[in-house]
Amino acid sequence: MKVVVLGAGVIGVTSAYFLNRAGHEVTVIDRQPAAGLETSFANGGQISSGHAAPWASPDLPLMILKSLGKQDAPIVFRLKADPQMWSWGFKFLRNCTWPRYRRNTLTSFRISAFSRDTIKQVRGDTGIEYDHGSRGILHIFRDSEMFEMASRRLEDLKSIGDNEIVLDRSACLAMEPALETSKAPIVGGIHAIDDETGDALKFTQALATYCAERGVEFRYETTVTGFERRGHRIDGVITAGETFRGDAHLLCFASHIPTLTKQLGFGVPIYPVKGYSTTIPIGGANRTPVISVTDETRKIVVTRLGDRLRVAGTAEIAGYDQTLRQVRADAVLRVAMELYPEGGDYEKAEFWCGLRPVTPDGPPILGPTPYENLFINSGHGTQGWTMACGSGQVIADIISGEKPTISMDGLTLDRFH
Repeated sequence: MKVVVLGAGVIGVTSAYFLNRAGHEVTVIDRQPAAGLETSFANGGQISSGHAAPWASPDLPLMILKSLGKQDAPIVFRLKADPQMWSWGFKFLRNCTWPRYRRNTLTSFRISAFSRDTIKQVRGDTGIEYDHGSRGILHIFRDSEMFEMASRRLEDLKSIGDNEIVLDRSACLAMEPALETSKAPIVGGIHAIDDETGDALKFTQALATYCAERGVEFRYETTVTGFERRGHRIDGVITAGETFRGDAHLLCFASHIPTLTKQLGFGVPIYPVKGYSTTIPIGGANRTPVISVTDETRKIVVTRLGDRLRVAGTAEIAGYDQTLRQVRADAVLRVAMELYPEGGDYEKAEFWCGLRPVTPDGPPILGPTPYENLFINSGHGTQGWTMACGSGQVIADIISGEKPTISMDGLTLDRFH
């Protein structure tokens, strides 16, 4: 079968990898000159199945209210006269209840844990390198109440196989000695033992090269403008230069999918949420962290990727505006400097921002659409790197007519209807 994949980020490339392994003829289309240059470019570097909780949580509405007027707050809403934003925002707030939060967390953990195991298989089969680390992830807390609440929430995930342990302050410092000079008031932490780290861009580009050597065709600098359709089937993908025809077509265009599906007469509840990151050369610093840390209070992650520190986080809901606001970028950098005063050469920090495709409930959207030969693999939010390999395997199974390894309950587009 011939499959056309739209998007060459980490989701599109892993999908292409598994489709190729299943014996399909695969073409990947992307508007950028190479793979991984948009959402996958400079994320936080965490493969964090132990952090499956969605943004839509019971304590988030209060956090949003407290952030009003603060340009450097962890989450910022920039309200616009945009019906898509208001519709998505209403659905998002509806999911900020304890029953829905628990359900969505368990659903996200299902695909995240599967993906954590699947990436090990990809790594073994391909031999690609991407600054991989396997020390787990340390989640630290500055607030005792938040720490206690997070510790209690572990019970749900432990019951389905999550492997995390609660640590007091001294145990956190023993695990990560670089935190001994931290100016943050750390009260405790949670160690997600099985989690991993790695450079998503390096992984995506290395895997794209691997796929190309095995027959996958990559068509870069090619912008999709529409579709040819007949009844409930897609006949072709229209670009400025030519029309691509496949037996199946897969949408992996992240935040831009709703623009395309609108042409086809159906909606997808995905909305862009902008995140920021900064990359810092380690230089000659001798107090550089060895384990990836998530500052749960500031909603910032710090990960060592080879000879660099990657610091990322925050959520800015402002539509498709990709303006890098320096006040927010500086806020991300300040957290790294506070946690690790001697962690790197901060004067040489490089800043980036990108749009994450977020669903209103948290889990991604995988599987069929109203068109019988059009499929979707998107909506992973901050967990795209975490869920990429598992999602790629699942969507390849579905397109191939095979039963996925995991349950698809709560992961398909049907849940919004």
